[in-house]
Amino acid sequence: MSEQSAEAVVEEPKEQKASGIRMFGKWPVDGIAVKDAGLISYITIKPVIVPRTGARYAKQRFYKSKITIVERLINKLMVPGHRGKKHTISSYTINGKAAQAYRTVEKVLTALEQKTKQNPVKVLVEAVENAAPREEIVSIEYGGARYPKAVDCAPQRRVDIALKQFVQGSMAKSFNNKKTFTEALTDEISNAFYRSPNSQAISKKLELERQAEASR
Repeated sequence: MSEQSAEAVVEEPKEQKASGIRMFGKWPVDGIAVKDAGLISYITIKPVIVPRTGARYAKQRFYKSKITIVERLINKLMVPGHRGKKHTISSYTINGKAAQAYRTVEKVLTALEQKTKQNPVKVLVEAVENAAPREEIVSIEYGGARYPKAVDCAPQRRVDIALKQFVQGSMAKSFNNKKTFTEALTDEISNAFYRSPNSQAISKKLELERQAEASR
């Protein structure tokens, strides 16, 4: 073996350079990883400046998993769904306005950075992992009687439920209150990041998993 080939064998691999693209032009996403093995393929963290694709992936299967988690939060703000058939409390004044939801999420990430002293995109990812329920309950009818049955929650549905609880919990806490929705959503995500029971997403997850455990 020649000296050149020997040097090539012992040469250490070079580190991959960061992309340099920052979310909203502020926060880098390089190095952020999903720790939950079941959610790795369903929480996308890719370097984009403007997290707004305009539903370019809508014709593909599982298209929601192909867009970044920040954009999924923006989309959930625009269509938060109802809570007990009361849209006023759950969705307030968003009404599908993309620009308003975009600015709100940017303000929330800025407030999260000031509150946690960490990368807010990383905080959001870990908050979703902490708030995503692993089990849920379905109702089964047998012999004219209904009874609950515990089932595993699909990974993409886990992410959807966590984001829905973030938004609806924040809407409920800011409704008819001095606290703004931006402040409420910041507190909700930070509480989920720290696994605090003050987060509606965390409390709903624990309640749902307790019910599922009792229904096995």
